[in-house]
Amino acid sequence: MFDIGFSELLVIGLVALIVIGPERLPRVARTIGILAGRLQRYVADVKADINREVDLEELRKMKDSVQQAATNIENSVQSELSKTESDLNAAANPAAATATAGAAEAPKIPEKTG
Repeated sequence: MFDIGFSELLVIGLVALIVIGPERLPRVARTIGILAGRLQRYVADVKADINREVDLEELRKMKDSVQQAATNIENSVQSELSKTESDLNAAANPAAATATAGAAEAPKIPEKTG
């Protein structure tokens, strides 16, 4: 993350020793270490949350595309099924269809009772 070499760390340590003093330096170093650890955990948690959101978004897109494909397949199957059903009905009842059409055209003559 930072490009700090050993010589820079040594200079920072010497300045801290002079400014803070040898009595408080271990306590300050421990506190800085704890805060750095918390910062690393926080950054790792944020990265994990972002990765989860990206994965969820990809899964949502995949789900939508699968649902659209399923709807398209269902529509094509329904249209083929209705077409096949009408073809089968027409093939099974050609005489009934013509008889029904002929009966509708012929008028009925009432019978006389007497």
